[in-house]
Amino acid sequence: MAYDERLAERIRGYFRRRKGVEEKRMFGGLCFMFNGHMCCGVKTDRLMVRVPPDRYETLLKRSDVREMDFTGKPLKGFVFVSEAGYRTASSLAFWLDEAVKCAKWKPPKKRW
Repeated sequence: MAYDERLAERIRGYFRRRKGVEEKRMFGGLCFMFNGHMCCGVKTDRLMVRVPPDRYETLLKRSDVREMDFTGKPLKGFVFVSEAGYRTASSLAFWLDEAVKCAKWKPPKKRW
């Protein structure tokens, strides 16, 4: 399994009543797009989150967070959150709220 299906299902539950959300397989995991922008996803048992630029450095200081790194170079603006950081419903909602805030800062992408 490339990603934790239970975590993916929890994320789906969070987004269930929102419009403009779609799922895509990428990075060997599952990503959730909001208004055409990647906002979060699942890679193995880690939660991937795109965070607002003004919150990036602050959120990186948390013990359950590290830079998202696939190729040896961190992808600025994206973090991995370990299971301890999203264990409860409220802690998962915290991270998904951050991801949605980040996606809302950008105009919706137009479909071709």
